[in-house]
Amino acid sequence: MSSDSDLRLVGVGSSPYTRKLRGALRFRRLPFRFVIMGSKEASALPERPLPLVPYLVLPAADGGSLTAISDTTPILNRLEETYAERRLRPSDPALNLIDLLLEDYGDEWLSKCMFHYRWSYAADVKKASAYLPYRRAMQITREEGEQGERDFASRQISRIGVVGSNPVTAPIIEGSWRRFLEIFEAHIQNQPYLLGQRPGAGDFAAFGQMTMLVITDPTPSQVAMEVSPRAYAWTERLEDVSGLDVSDADWIDLSDPPATLRDLLGEVGRVYVPYMIANAKAIARGAKQVECEVDGQPWVQESFVYQAKCLGWLRKAYSALDETARERVDRLLLGTGCEPLFAPL
Repeated sequence: MSSDSDLRLVGVGSSPYTRKLRGALRFRRLPFRFVIMGSKEASALPERPLPLVPYLVLPAADGGSLTAISDTTPILNRLEETYAERRLRPSDPALNLIDLLLEDYGDEWLSKCMFHYRWSYAADVKKASAYLPYRRAMQITREEGEQGERDFASRQISRIGVVGSNPVTAPIIEGSWRRFLEIFEAHIQNQPYLLGQRPGAGDFAAFGQMTMLVITDPTPSQVAMEVSPRAYAWTERLEDVSGLDVSDADWIDLSDPPATLRDLLGEVGRVYVPYMIANAKAIARGAKQVECEVDGQPWVQESFVYQAKCLGWLRKAYSALDETARERVDRLLLGTGCEPLFAPL
C-alpha cells in the first residue's frame, strides 16, 4: 500500500536516466511511485529544480512538505544519506571512487554511444521517432503521431552535435561501443556485476544506456547480439534486482581485482578521460568547441558545461580520500589511462 511518505520518481520509460534511477530504487527496495512525466499526477507535484528527466519528489528534510531534486547522481547520493539499508555505493572509500568513475562513464560516455546510434542511422531514427511522441500523449491520433515523429526526429538530430556525434567522431564512438561489449562480455563471466556480486551505481548507469543500446535500438543492438548476447540478458536482469540478497562481502577485493576490471578501466582511460579533460580545459578558457585527440583520432564537438562539472565532482571526491585510500585507487588505475583525471589540469 502506498503512502504520502513514498518517493515519487517522475520520468518516462524511454529515458535511459529514468531507467537507471528506477532500477536503483527497485534494487534498494525503497517504496516509490512511478509518475509519468507530463501527466495529471505529475502536475500536482512540486516543480523540478532543473529541466532534467527524471526527477525525484520526496519528503523535505524536516518531514514536512514535498521537495523535488534533479540529476540522477545527486539523487542517488541523497538516497545514500537518507536510507541506510541496501546502500548502492561501496562503504570502502577507494572502491566507492571507482564506482563513481564507472557511473560517470556510463552517464557521460555510453550516452554518446546511445545518442549517436539512435540519431545517425535511418532505421534507428525511424523506430525512435515513431514511438517516442506517444510516450506522454497516448491518445493522440495517428496523424498527430506522424507529425510528432517528424518534429521529434528533426529536433533530436539538430542536437546530435551537442552530444558529440558527427562524421569526425563517429568511428571513435562506434569503436568504443564494440570494445566495451567485448570487455563487458569477458568481465561479467567473472562476476555478475561490475564491482562484484552486487550492483553499484556504475551498473545502473551502464544499464540505463544499455536499455536502448542493447534492447531497443536496432543498429547498436545488432552489434551487441553479435559481440555479447550476455549483455542482453544482463540488461534485462537489471530492470529489477530487488530480490537479490546482498552484503558488504559481495564487493570485490580492491587489492586483488579481476584483470577484466583493469581492461574496463583501460577503455575508460582510452576514450572518456581524454575527452573529459579536453572539455574541462575548453570550458575553463571559454572556448565553444573541444578539439582534441581520442584513441589516436581527432575529436571535435561543442564544449559541454555539465560534463566539466562532472569532472569537477570526480576530482573533488578523489581529493577527499585519505592517503591510504588514494594510494589504493592510484595502484588500480596505474597504466589504465585514467590517471590524468586526477592530475592537475
